[in-house]
Amino acid sequence: MHKPLVSIISVNFNQARVTCQMLASLEKVSYPAVEVIIVDNASPSDDPGCIEEEYPHVKLIRSQKNLGFAGGNNLGIAEARGEYLLFLNNDTEVDPHFLEPLVELFEKNETAGIASPKIIYYGTDLIQYAGSKGINPWTGRSITIGHLEKDRGQHNKSIRTELADGAAIMVPRKVIQKVGLMPELFFLYYEELDWVESIKRAGYSCHYIAESTIYHKESISVGKESVLKTYYMNRNRLLYIRRNTKGAAFLSSSLVFLLAAIPKKALGYGLKREWKHLKALSRGLWWNIANTNVHHHLPYKATTSSYKEQKQVVLK
Repeated sequence: MHKPLVSIISVNFNQARVTCQMLASLEKVSYPAVEVIIVDNASPSDDPGCIEEEYPHVKLIRSQKNLGFAGGNNLGIAEARGEYLLFLNNDTEVDPHFLEPLVELFEKNETAGIASPKIIYYGTDLIQYAGSKGINPWTGRSITIGHLEKDRGQHNKSIRTELADGAAIMVPRKVIQKVGLMPELFFLYYEELDWVESIKRAGYSCHYIAESTIYHKESISVGKESVLKTYYMNRNRLLYIRRNTKGAAFLSSSLVFLLAAIPKKALGYGLKREWKHLKALSRGLWWNIANTNVHHHLPYKATTSSYKEQKQVVLK
């Protein structure tokens, strides 16, 4: 029986040993048709050479500069040969049988456009993701199904859902060709959510696949309380609202963010004397003021050609 090729793409940044742990878990997968592509996002202080040494069959792409999460994945897309592309965080480990249910979804459902597995916090029985109710267009806040619940099998039914989770998403090649690459203007955080909305607007559905499981160590590359995270999480929440809501919903969600969420965060940083975080919050808001023309999505062909030009030596 024909097994379509799955290209697993993962972005590494200063975490080669963590990436190797992910690769060790991928060595045990039962699905027979897989290629693995690692994009090193110009790691400044951690040589990814151990990836090549320990996993010579893995395709390693070295970018000349840090392209962000979306840009790094897009660089991987330029090298991928698979019918289905799985974007997997490097700080994850996988169940050996996690690919078959994902592939089965797309093989049976022509309108399925994107899917995520069940995601468990690594080393625990706590759920990170078991589907999503989406981002409320009136408040800009998201609700993830099952978050922090103990996994007792209560979310073991696959469902159509509103949003996928960027720690692990599978997308058919045909969908990327129609919709375009991950939106790079986000750089870090919210890009996969914006991509899901583009995919849904193109007429495809989003799915949570309960029979597939991965384990997420979360926030290793960026750090749970990093200034970088503060900047991009807040900058991009507003950016996401601007690109994906209109009319009264846009006004409402923007006001909730600007008049409630931001002042609460600013007060918290001020009371703790976390001036760097406060400055990052301000810079994120200013970016949105200074960049008004962000309501369109980048065309697929133009973005692809830029990555063909930027592509660096691929180590086989």
